[in-house]
Amino acid sequence: MSVAISAVRVLVVDDQTLFRTGLTSLLSEDPRVDVVAQAVDGADAIKQATKLKPDVVLMDIKMPNVDGIEATRQIVEAVPGVKVLILTTFETDSQVIQALKAGASGYVLKDSSAAAIVSSIVAVMSGERVMASAVANRVLEMLTGTATPKEFYDGLTNREIEILKLLANGMANKQIAFRLKISEKTVRNHVSNMYEKLGIYDRSQAVLYAVKKGLVEV
Repeated sequence: MSVAISAVRVLVVDDQTLFRTGLTSLLSEDPRVDVVAQAVDGADAIKQATKLKPDVVLMDIKMPNVDGIEATRQIVEAVPGVKVLILTTFETDSQVIQALKAGASGYVLKDSSAAAIVSSIVAVMSGERVMASAVANRVLEMLTGTATPKEFYDGLTNREIEILKLLANGMANKQIAFRLKISEKTVRNHVSNMYEKLGIYDRSQAVLYAVKKGLVEV
């Protein structure tokens, strides 16, 4: 006689109401899953996870207040045994490694079928790491160094990344020019191009970007 397996208790976290409620509704149709709550951002996720102690947290990355990476880090520390599955649109693939370092058990793409997401939930519960193949391939490329920096750093060239690192470490344009043996005007041109590509306007935002990408230690 087979033994009944209790449903996996899941917390769904996403700041987009339509996606969050839609996913919750789809998951609730599967008897293997019990959605115990929904959270609207990372701060809410930490609060709900600490209170409800779910088995699995389905976590969006880009959210206001506290993002999914920081929420993952705090939840994994606060709730022993919890598994976190990152929900991604694949636009956020540059944050794959950061989330895994924070303690996530894997990734599922937001456009996956409900059945595929449920399978991923069940898999992480049994101790497996789950990754959509497209994401897994990118992680492998990053780790083996075969991915081009342009893909990982939003179109920045090697030289722009080099300048960004020095800039984030507090060096002035003149110092950067001296270090790289190029003219100060060339440095300014690179910085200008970099700002345009990243959609930023000042040095403090550049430093923040460099920290997020792991280019500088904090």
